[in-house]
Amino acid sequence: MIQLMLIGGLGTPEILIIAIVILLLFGGKKIPELMKGMGKGIRSFKKGLNEDDDNSSASDNASVDGKNGEEVK
Repeated sequence: MIQLMLIGGLGTPEILIIAIVILLLFGGKKIPELMKGMGKGIRSFKKGLNEDDDNSSASDNASVDGKNGEEVK
């Protein structure tokens, strides 16, 4: 509940101040590099989730025969 109040209390001036502080801390050249790294990380995470889902569904389909429940290899 407290977190909702903190997030809801951020207006345009506060967000601009935070953006300026981040710009001063990291510099103009470093921010695109950070965003590129974050994008690669998110892409890798999504790819890992999709591969995990594909592997589990493929193993579920291949492990049991539909007729009498025998394992198929």
